[in-house]
Amino acid sequence: MQHAEPAKAGASPVVVLREIHKSFGALEVLKGISFEAREGQVISLIGSSGSGKSTLLRCINMLEVPDQGDVLIDGEAIALSGSGQTRRIADENQIRRIRSELGMVFQSFNLWAHMTILENVMEAPLVVQRRARSEVEAEARAMLDKVGIGSKADAYPAQLSGGQQQRAAIARALCVNPRVMLFDEPTSALDPELEVEVLRVIKLLADEGRTMILVTHDMDFARSVSDHVIFLHQGHIEEQGTPAQVFGATQSARLKQFLNAASHA
Repeated sequence: MQHAEPAKAGASPVVVLREIHKSFGALEVLKGISFEAREGQVISLIGSSGSGKSTLLRCINMLEVPDQGDVLIDGEAIALSGSGQTRRIADENQIRRIRSELGMVFQSFNLWAHMTILENVMEAPLVVQRRARSEVEAEARAMLDKVGIGSKADAYPAQLSGGQQQRAAIARALCVNPRVMLFDEPTSALDPELEVEVLRVIKLLADEGRTMILVTHDMDFARSVSDHVIFLHQGHIEEQGTPAQVFGATQSARLKQFLNAASHA
C-alpha cells in the first residue's frame, strides 16, 4: 500500500532498485522490491525481524547479489551475470568503484583492533582511493571531530565504548566522501544511553542533507529523521510514504499491528 508523495524538488535519483528478488536456498526473502532514493533524501526501512530489511540494504552494495532485478547508482546499472542464485558480479572494477561511493555502517563496528581510531578512518581513502596521506589525515581528524570523538584519534577500539566505536565507524564511512550512506541497524548492539549518542550523529548527517538509507528498529527516530519510510513485510513493500502518512495515517492492518507491538516493546 503506497501513499502519494512528491519527490524532493529538483533531486535526481542516487539509488534505484528495480524488482529486486533474493532467495537463500528455498527461502525467498525479497519478492520484487522497487524504490529509489533521491539526492538528499533519508529513507528508513522498517519491519519485523526476517522481513528482508538488512538483505535489501546489502543488495544495494552487492554484499548480497540479487537473484533478479537491477540496482543503479547515479544512473549506472551494476553489471551482473548469470541468473537466479548463481547470479554474480560481472565487473569487479566497476563494483570496487561503486562501493567507494557507498558508505556502509553495520550493526557490529568492524574496526581493525590493531589500528588506532585515526588509522581505521584513514585506511580506505589511503588504500582504496589512493589519496595523499596529509589530505586524508586532515579529513579523518575533521570527521572524528564531527562525530564527537576527536580526542580519541590515537586510542585503539578496545579502549572505546560501544557508542564511541560506532561513531568511529560512521567517521570511517564518511571519510570516503560517499554519495550515499547505508546504515544497517547501527544502534542494535548498544545500550540505550549509548544509542542516543549515535542517533544524534545520524540526525546531524540528515540535517546536512546527506542521502541516507537506514534500517532501524527505533520508530521514533525513523519518524523524526526520515523523508520517506518503507515498511517491509514478508519480502514485500506493504506500505510506504512520508513519516506523517506511515505513522499517522496508517492503512495496512499489518503495519498497525507492527507499530502497536513496537510501541509496547
